[in-house]
Amino acid sequence: MSVGLDEMFNASARLQIAAILLRADEAEFSVIRDVIEVSDSALSKHLSTLSEAGYVSIKKAPRNGRRRTWAALTSKGRRAFQQHVKALQEMITVADEKIGETASD
Repeated sequence: MSVGLDEMFNASARLQIAAILLRADEAEFSVIRDVIEVSDSALSKHLSTLSEAGYVSIKKAPRNGRRRTWAALTSKGRRAFQQHVKALQEMITVADEKIGETASD
């Protein structure tokens, strides 16, 4: 695996969750679920995995008379995701250069 890539983000759902949480201070479970189009159980599993890695914090709080779940990237998660994106960008740059070389042949 390339330096900087984080296996935690290999699952596309976890990559999408981190991207959502990078832009927001926190997001409600149902919003994340609807945006990435996964089941409640799948999202719960992905959030638990990210939480166990220390990348996401989970809090439960009442809202509108119901108990809601909120997720937020931790500082560790933010750094890991940003490093992962940087590594992906570097891979894309190299691939673009190779594609350009192939096209000129």
